Amino acid sequence: MNALVQVAAEESENPLIPPIPELVIGLIAFAIVFIFLAKKLLPNINRVLEERREAIEGGMEKAEATQAEAQQVLEDYRAQLADARHEAARLRQEAQEQGAALIAEMRAEGQRQREEIIAAGHSQIEADRKQAAQTLRQDVGRLATDLAGRIVGESLEDVARQSRTIDRFLDELEAKAADGSKAEAGR
Repeated sequence: MNALVQVAAEESENPLIPPIPELVIGLIAFAIVFIFLAKKLLPNINRVLEERREAIEGGMEKAEATQAEAQQVLEDYRAQLADARHEAARLRQEAQEQGAALIAEMRAEGQRQREEIIAAGHSQIEADRKQAAQTLRQDVGRLATDLAGRIVGESLEDVARQSRTIDRFLDELEAKAADGSKAEAGR
């Protein structure tokens, strides 16, 4: 009967509610584990989580700082590039102006040299003309003296007299030639 009482007693107990001594032992064990976890494990977990959070936030801050720095470097690069382009355009303009000035200077120098060459040529032609006229005068004078000497029959060797006679004769010829060209121009 005892066995029956025990079975009946067991049937009257609720299987979802544990016996009180087991409940007390389970609560004490739970408290010990909870205290152990709260004192030892939970601070370590919180510390690791805080380190991770700081690392993530620090990484994000570093990334933002790096991105801001990269943006600043990009803006500086673009500003330097724009300055370099402006400087290149200015240097190109200066080079063109210097080239134009150099070309103008060289043209002026060429014009000046050309004028000098032309003037030298004209003076050389004039000198050659005078020399040819002088040589012609001497040759005509000598020929005229020889011819006059043959006509007269005596030698006209006096140089001073010969020179005066020749000059007078040539002056008369030049005067006649000048009068003839003025008369032709007047027609």
